[in-house]
Amino acid sequence: MKALIMDEKDIFRAVTRISHEIIEKNKGTENIVIVGIKTRGIYLAQSISKKINEIEKAQLSTGELDVTNYRDDLEQKKINTVSEGNNLSFSIDDKVVVLVDDVLYTGRTVRSALNALMEIGRPKSIQLAVLIDRGHRELPVRADFVGKNVPTSREEIVKVSIQPFDQKNSVAIF
Repeated sequence: MKALIMDEKDIFRAVTRISHEIIEKNKGTENIVIVGIKTRGIYLAQSISKKINEIEKAQLSTGELDVTNYRDDLEQKKINTVSEGNNLSFSIDDKVVVLVDDVLYTGRTVRSALNALMEIGRPKSIQLAVLIDRGHRELPVRADFVGKNVPTSREEIVKVSIQPFDQKNSVAIF
């Protein structure tokens, strides 16, 4: 490990700030749904939804999006193309969808998520929240809500660990 970028307290503060920014930008919570991109984006989405509930006393619909079958690098990365499926038990039609992921890098995962969402329904708008923005975009994608901007080289790896999927909550560069 080269550096620990965020510990558990840093992640908690970032989630709290992002939650407040979502509420502020949307002037409340009406018509907002939170959708996490598998895998770690799901846990961040759940944390953001829980924090918004604490702040606004508003229970937001929160779901999971698997973008595996929408990726443009399936053959290159030899990803298993059997999708575990999505867990969206609510309509996204005419909703403000806050899409949540752990790291924004090239923008290709977000593009895949946008394609998947548009097949599911027609949202009023889509906003993007990420814990880490590391730069190096290949597509014109920009997050609306960012936990931390971390300039990196393409050779570096940003490792986000989020409970309960991982042992602890942290962000490190390798």
